[in-house]
Amino acid sequence: MAAPRIATGAGNWFSALALGVTLLKCLLIPTYSRTLLFQRFSVIFTDILFVYAVHECCKCIDGKKAGKELTEKPKFILSVLLLWNFGLLIVDHIHFQYNGFLFGLMLLSIARLFQKRHMEGAFLFAVLLHFKHIYLYVAPAYGVYLLRSYCFTANKPDGSIRWNSFSFVRVISLGLVVFLVSALSLGPFLALNQLPQVFSRLFPFKRGLCHAYWAPNFWALYNALDKVLSVIGLKLKLLDPNKIPKASMTSGLVQQFQHTVLPSVTPLATLICTLIAILPSVFCLWFKPQGPRGFLRCLILCALSSFMFGWHVHEKAILLAILPMSLLSVGKAGDASVFLILATTGHYSLFPLLFTAPELPIKILLMLLFTIYSISSLKTLFRKEKHLFNWMETFYLLGLGPLEVCCEFVFPFTSWKLKYPFIPLLLTSVYCAVGITYAWFKLYVSVLTHPPVGKTKKQ
Repeated sequence: MAAPRIATGAGNWFSALALGVTLLKCLLIPTYSRTLLFQRFSVIFTDILFVYAVHECCKCIDGKKAGKELTEKPKFILSVLLLWNFGLLIVDHIHFQYNGFLFGLMLLSIARLFQKRHMEGAFLFAVLLHFKHIYLYVAPAYGVYLLRSYCFTANKPDGSIRWNSFSFVRVISLGLVVFLVSALSLGPFLALNQLPQVFSRLFPFKRGLCHAYWAPNFWALYNALDKVLSVIGLKLKLLDPNKIPKASMTSGLVQQFQHTVLPSVTPLATLICTLIAILPSVFCLWFKPQGPRGFLRCLILCALSSFMFGWHVHEKAILLAILPMSLLSVGKAGDASVFLILATTGHYSLFPLLFTAPELPIKILLMLLFTIYSISSLKTLFRKEKHLFNWMETFYLLGLGPLEVCCEFVFPFTSWKLKYPFIPLLLTSVYCAVGITYAWFKLYVSVLTHPPVGKTKKQ
């Protein structure tokens, strides 16, 4: 009698377990579907703000170069470059984030400063900063421009500042806007004594110098050089193999690591490098004012400099420079050249975010469509000007094709895949770092050599 009872008990237990699993599936699957739908549609819905911001930015563009055809007009080209931006599309709608909404706030803030609605621009940027602290990258440009162009109400004929035109009322107004937004955002955390916890999560210095995939910046080149020197040192028996740490930089883990040959980099060192890189652009914004376009150049250089030298930079942060650079690209041929190099290289550096086989043809096709349109439309817009690329720039951009073939179609079938799985990411990061560094340097040269507004008008 015991055996049947045991069997009956076991049968009841398995029946209960099966029923529990079935109920769990019934509960979880609809919930998952509803969550997915909410996420997808909320991203699409919040993009309405981005579309409106693009519309406002297009109003700020000079239409003197407008052609007869609609597709040749600068405003049309700009709207396509922003609305169909490849990087924003894959980050938001495939990788899934809310960057479109945030960039909408940033672009709308920029548009308001172009329209001389400074208080609105300051308010929008303050709100943006409390939504995501990565926009601290461009805060110096906002601070200096608002102080220079709004708090000082007049300039001398040569463009230099008239010191007696300082307005305390405007400074207090700006300060009040920033204070109220900050109080509304951080007040609850302050009341609950959780502010230190918030800042510890906003600035996680223990995560290491670089992300799991190196963002294509100066530190990627630095890491690669350290790797090469360590290999050479081992070959020449100048280094002790037992004292060299394992490949922590290329392990794919988010952690701190030590360099082998070159000095290890600290958060303070990256902060100093970033400030040094930003200072010339801020100096030009103050002493060589060029109006809202000068502010936009400074903003882009602040974003690029922070991307180049910042601590634990994510690869998608390159969009902070690419999207604003779109506004400059339809104004001058030189800016169009910088934009095309920066956008093509920066967008390609986002490829590792989409790493599954079904996503491979999607990302290649989308990037080709955007890149071909960008180059052809800007070449048409500046057809009376010089060539947008020299032979070296053309050769570099064409090199992205063989790099993709090597990383996606050749390397997976080699024996190195198991022993050196990090090589495709390393090659992508280093190659793109060269292009982004070049674009940063080229833009900086144009800003430093451009005369202020006053001298430009006299000429």
